[in-house]
Amino acid sequence: MPQRRWISRSVLWTAGVLAAATLTACGGTPPASTGSAGTTASAAPTTAPAGTLTISPSSAAQLCDMIKPELSNFRVQGPTLGRISLNAMVHDWGLRNGGINGHVLADKAMIDRVTTESCPEVRTEALTALELPSLAAGLAF
Repeated sequence: MPQRRWISRSVLWTAGVLAAATLTACGGTPPASTGSAGTTASAAPTTAPAGTLTISPSSAAQLCDMIKPELSNFRVQGPTLGRISLNAMVHDWGLRNGGINGHVLADKAMIDRVTTESCPEVRTEALTALELPSLAAGLAF
């Protein structure tokens, strides 16, 4: 009898986000945003280099809220699949917040600054589960 393999929700979610990213990259229409948080030009984080995009507190909290429930999946899936999920999650977060994916690509350390300020314990747990020195090191998009 063949063994059944269960696919976690995060793997399915990752596949969906990657499909949406491919559609967007090929000129298709990106999925509708479900979040109302966006980027603002007020109150730059103290650790952000001059001239970088400022992320609103609500957008930062949204990223933390996306990562936190996936921590156990990162541990179960292991660093390789977990990093793929992290990439998809950050890409989705960028799309939901005004399409800032280009900014994230140009300044991957932005993700570390945002999570260090908004949810340092979630960031630390993600780094441990993904075996990364920084979240930026795990971003490949």
